[in-house]
Amino acid sequence: MSAPLYQLKAEFFKTLGHPVRIRVLELLSEREHAVSEMLTEVGVEAAHLSQQLAVLRRANLVVPRREGSAVHYSLANPQVAELLRVARTILSGVLAGQAELLADLQADEPETAPRQRRSS
Repeated sequence: MSAPLYQLKAEFFKTLGHPVRIRVLELLSEREHAVSEMLTEVGVEAAHLSQQLAVLRRANLVVPRREGSAVHYSLANPQVAELLRVARTILSGVLAGQAELLADLQADEPETAPRQRRSS
C-alpha cells in the first residue's frame, strides 16, 4: 500500500526545509550551475554542499551533468522555480501584513511616561 498523498507532500516540503537547499534551488532556477560556482554563491563548505545536493538528487529535484572534472546541476523540473516564486509571493504578503500590524501597534502605543529618578 502506498503512502497517502499528504504524507508524500510533507516529505517533499521537508526536503525543501533547509536554507542551503533552497538557495541551491534558487540558483538553479536562474540557470545550470557548476558545483564550484554554487560554492561561492552559497558560502558553505564543499562537503556540506555535497550533502545537500545529494538530498536534492535523491528527491529528484536536481540532475547532475559531468563535464570533464566539473559537475553541473540543473533543475529536474522547471516547476520547482515556479514553486519558489509562489513561496516568495506568499512570504511577501505575510511580511507586508506583519509590517502593517506593527505600524498599527506602534500607532496605538501611548506615549511613554517620563522616567522616574533613581534614589541614591
